[in-house]
Amino acid sequence: MTGTKDTAIVVAGDELVAGHGDGRGLGWTGRVAARTLPALPTARFYPLGVPAEDSAAFAKRALAEAGLRFTPESENRLVLAPGSHDIASGLSTARSRLNLANVLDAALAAEVATFVVGPTPALRAEDNRRIGELSQGYADVALRRGVPFVDAFTPLDGHPVWQRELAASAAGLPSQEGYGLIAWLVLNRGWFDWLGVEDALARA
Repeated sequence: MTGTKDTAIVVAGDELVAGHGDGRGLGWTGRVAARTLPALPTARFYPLGVPAEDSAAFAKRALAEAGLRFTPESENRLVLAPGSHDIASGLSTARSRLNLANVLDAALAAEVATFVVGPTPALRAEDNRRIGELSQGYADVALRRGVPFVDAFTPLDGHPVWQRELAASAAGLPSQEGYGLIAWLVLNRGWFDWLGVEDALARA
């Protein structure tokens, strides 16, 4: 964190970034924001979700849309949460990795600090086998660049609360508890270190 500058935190991803399925309308982004603001009151969160977006479309728009929220006067940060829609789109893991790598490389070249949240599990075991491979691929791309990566797949794969909420949703989306689980993972996997602040509520 730099002085008293505003911190623009853009979160780009699919419908989970927008909190679809959450009766409170918070999603995981809103929950992370609520936990972050006591420690970083200058933070401004901008969730940019596009439903059912694959990583090819995501790579084309993520940094460009984020740039509309960034200013020379703010500390600019980008959270990438590309989701798992590459499975339905038929993209290979290699192509998915390349798409994420392109966004990260462009962000790093622009000196925008980045943070990656990996895809979450689905209900079907066959989908989860492929999502697990996608998550591992994304993790490798991020870690090779020294970018923090949150594995949201492994802890939630087979998690009873996660599975229950997906099964109860016609669209296969989490609800309040499921989004709370994602937020917990983000907050406890390097989030505050990435922002350069301490979790104010953890000290309360």
